[in-house]
Order: sequence, then C-alpha cells, then structure tokens
Amino acid sequence: MSGASEFKYGRAKLFHADCLAWLKGCAEKSIHAVVTDPPYGIHEYTDEQQQKMRAGKGGVWRLPPAYDGHTRSPLPRFTTLTPKDLKHLREFFNEWAIALRPALAPGAHVFMAANPLVSTYISMALSDAGLERRGEVVRAVMTMRGGDRPKNAHEEFSDVSVMPRSQWEPWLLYREPIECKTVADNLRKYKTGGLRRISDEQPFGDLIWSHPTRKTEKSIANHPSLKPQSFMRAIVRASLPLGEGVVLDPFAGSGSTLAAAEYVGYESIGLERDAEYFALAQDAIPKLAKLEVKARSAPPS
Repeated sequence: MSGASEFKYGRAKLFHADCLAWLKGCAEKSIHAVVTDPPYGIHEYTDEQQQKMRAGKGGVWRLPPAYDGHTRSPLPRFTTLTPKDLKHLREFFNEWAIALRPALAPGAHVFMAANPLVSTYISMALSDAGLERRGEVVRAVMTMRGGDRPKNAHEEFSDVSVMPRSQWEPWLLYREPIECKTVADNLRKYKTGGLRRISDEQPFGDLIWSHPTRKTEKSIANHPSLKPQSFMRAIVRASLPLGEGVVLDPFAGSGSTLAAAEYVGYESIGLERDAEYFALAQDAIPKLAKLEVKARSAPPS
C-alpha cells in the first residue's frame, strides 16, 4: 500500500484497510500480539450511524449530558442489540479470529476490549476459532453507563436503577496456542508465550486501576471509544514478554494502541477502514505518543 492508504510514524504503520481483507495477505506467524478495542456493538460504526453520531443526532449512540465541565463522548446503546444482532456479532468475531490465527506467532496474546453485555458472545467466538482463553484483564473505571432510573418514570421508581452503574471494563485475554513443549522453549523460538512483568518484583496483573479518558487526550483524538494512554501503555507493554515483536491493532480507530506502542518502544501495525478515523489517527498518533501521563496505581479515594 502507498499514498493516502498508508501512514508511518516511528515504529508505527497505519493502513487504511479492512482488517479481514488485510489479514488474507499477512505473512504467517508475523504478528506477536494483538491489542484492540473493536466495534463490538455492530451497528454503531456503520456509515449511517457514524453520520448521525457526528451530527449530534444520536441514532444508536447515546449522547450523555455535559458533566464535570466538558461534554461527554457518545456511548453506543448495546441494549438495542437483538438476538439476531448478537448472533451476527458472534459469527463476525469467529470469522475474524479464524482469519487472524495464521498471522499470529505461536504464543501470541490477544487483548480485546469488551462490554459485559456482549463479552460472552465474543469470548465464545474466539474460543470456537481455536484461540486459548487466558482470562480477563479488568480495567477498573467509573463510566457514565448504567445507574439510571426507569425512563419516563424517575419519580415513580426513584429507588430503582435499571442496570448497575458500570465501574469496570472487561478486556478479554486469549493466546494462540504455543507450538513448543514449554513456554520457555516458545519464548526462545518466537519470543512469545508469556506476558512482560512490570518489574522483577511485580508481575503483570489482571486488575488495572484506570480513569475516564482525560480532556487533554480527547482534544487530540476525538474518538468515542478512546481509552487513556496510561491504560493502553500498560497492556501494550505487557503484550510482548521480551519487548520484541509486532503489535497489531486491527480496529485502530484514532490510533491509541499504536501511540502506546510507540511510547513503549514497540513496532506496531494498525488497520482502520473508516476514512475519517484514519485521517484522525495520522494526526493523533504522534501527539498521543509524546504525552506524559500518570497511571493510577490505586483505587480513587
């Protein structure tokens, strides 16, 4: 690819491409980790719904009121998904995982953001494709989801919340099965199979205290699903156990995974099919990668 369909910055490469089509031409065993936040609501990233969201008309996107001094990003309405939608969701990610596996080096880990309402369907899809489930990483964060009283009956049912207020986000963790007899042998051959420790004394853990994405980062990359660099850098760093290899984000959005990889010092590849997000990422990746941010190491007081 060349011209407007490809962007490079440091060790990062971003392609304006559909991930399923791109994966068909990807060299076997060339990807050593995947870190991605896919459009798991199915409808919200169609051209029609993107136009409604960008015009402030909502559609399947919920437009939260302004809070703590700035406008909140739109949120997809996952509760609108029908049984048919959920079936399609599972089928798509099964197809995606099957297409992805040949590109993965044995032992490569896949970190995938999800939502409690759809994570079981995605998890089944990845498992059915032959990827090995390795647990979940919990991003502990207070969001604007849930906690609302029944619509148009706030006063009548003042003591009722329709759903619990969301205080966490699941990140599914899968692995391409190792090829060697032991993880140590797989690390020697492919540099994959495990997760990079935080330090000699501290292993990578499955609970990461986080915070909503800061206004500074949103001003750089105005994407509705943007995750904070403090969190992205933590999981991107963990994804390559020896700090070597290529990290892939097949649903790159505004490029936050690639920016995190660039900050950490990893080689990365991103794929984004939406032209506006592809253009946004070209501007955002260098700026996000240069940000100095502080990770939250404990729950909020």
